[in-house]
Amino acid sequence: MRASFNRWVGSGSPWVWITAGAVSLSLVMVFGLLILIAANGLAHFWPARVALIEHQLPDAAPERVLGEIVDRETVAAARVRDAGGQVPADATVVERLLIKVGNRDIGGSDFRWFAAPEIATTTYPPDAVVIERDEWGNLYGYVKGLREAGEPVAGDWQTELVTRLERRHALHETIERIQKDEIGAVNYALERLRLRERAKSTGEEDVAAEKARLEAAYEELTTTLAARVAEIERDSLLFVTAAGDEREVPLAKVVRVYAPNAMPVTRKIAHYGTKLWEFVADEPREANTEGGVFPAIFGTVLMVIIMSIVVTPFGVIAAVYLREYARPGPVTSAIRIAVNNLAGVPSVVYGVFGFGFFVYFVGGSIDQAFFADKLPTPTFGTPGLLWSSLTLALLTVPVVIVATEEGLTRIPRAIREGSLALGATKAETLWRTVLPMATPAMMTGLILAVARAAGEVAPLMMVGVVKLAPALPLDGNFPYLHLDRKFMHLGFHIYDVGFQSPNVEAARPLVYSTALLLVIIIMSLNLAAIRIRNRLREKYNGAET
Repeated sequence: MRASFNRWVGSGSPWVWITAGAVSLSLVMVFGLLILIAANGLAHFWPARVALIEHQLPDAAPERVLGEIVDRETVAAARVRDAGGQVPADATVVERLLIKVGNRDIGGSDFRWFAAPEIATTTYPPDAVVIERDEWGNLYGYVKGLREAGEPVAGDWQTELVTRLERRHALHETIERIQKDEIGAVNYALERLRLRERAKSTGEEDVAAEKARLEAAYEELTTTLAARVAEIERDSLLFVTAAGDEREVPLAKVVRVYAPNAMPVTRKIAHYGTKLWEFVADEPREANTEGGVFPAIFGTVLMVIIMSIVVTPFGVIAAVYLREYARPGPVTSAIRIAVNNLAGVPSVVYGVFGFGFFVYFVGGSIDQAFFADKLPTPTFGTPGLLWSSLTLALLTVPVVIVATEEGLTRIPRAIREGSLALGATKAETLWRTVLPMATPAMMTGLILAVARAAGEVAPLMMVGVVKLAPALPLDGNFPYLHLDRKFMHLGFHIYDVGFQSPNVEAARPLVYSTALLLVIIIMSLNLAAIRIRNRLREKYNGAET
């Protein structure tokens, strides 16, 4: 029996099963984590029912509160008593509910805890509405009517509200376009004209004429903008809270109004799709706890693309030199050791280096040489998209070097010798035969580099990423791609919303949603690179990768 067991162990079968079990366990953990993130993030966009709670304390008038039941937990009764709650004297544990009450500009807080024994009744009135706003969070209550320029609007206010909200959204888009695109373009042109005037590269008469034309265009745009703002501020909602307080809410600040308790399933699904699209395609609002993350998506993808364009040629050239041209010896061995050690350096060290070398030294030198007219305001001597991309390229170049060199090593020597025997030079052999066969290995290195760089946060905090960028790095103003601008990043957005937000409970679902979105983007970039690698592998199937 023992001899049979020893033969079984010696055959290697136990290690195969242990390895398979470890891989299976890892996959289960990864998919379980993704399911957890998706469940907590995607559920946030579903229109939750609004509960009307009658909060009753001894020797006090009942309090009526409207809100969404967000969470339930069981805590020690002493903890509730210490917080001023009323629970039975013989109770050791008590259930309490976390309610999103909204109305922050009225009550001062978005969320409140209520002990279950203090709740007299819980109902779900069909006429309770949720009003999403550009600022101050949601309003929970009842809509009593519409007003236009302070006067009540006659007729069915619900039908009229839909029409006026559509008008509000159209005006809001017009205002955004005038402010960001048209006025922004005029301001950009005025700034460039000021720099030309400062450098005295244009005649004074030409400058004066162009300046007058731009200022006239600016005045016309500001007049149009003021008229649109007056139009959007004309309408308002008459709103009543659960406690009976009446408020007038400007329609200009309202994003949408809906009654979740009365919505059929089809409308809830449509609402869910709208909220998901808003999260992906819109800009953030409310200190990044509402709205979308499109600027962060754009910044993340653009940074990874620029980093890939930079890191791939440098990594490949270094690997080709080490494998094809460098003579074996202590210097080459030291270079390889250094490359391998660089892969283990903490990413924050790269951020410090990028800040000191790229931003201060290289960027400052560029400003002195090419943008002296703008000084003391820096152009490239400040953190920005270019320096972030270069810092991450430096961080990931060891991965590309190692993967490419391994691919070059696996190409049979006979292929090189056959090419040389046919009269090709070493450079022609390398360019036309060896490198094409090593492209799958290069793509493998790029995939690993993208996977690491897209999720890095620490170095980016020093070299260009910000909480909220006023403009995208790509726009319609020359030179169109502005590498000097700061940008938003999904990884930093997760950190900022999760740990720097003043409203932690409201930000928590967005942390899960943004994390899921970052994983999807990384997987999409990697799948695109893998598809390219597989096509190259089929084309050069004689090479091992």
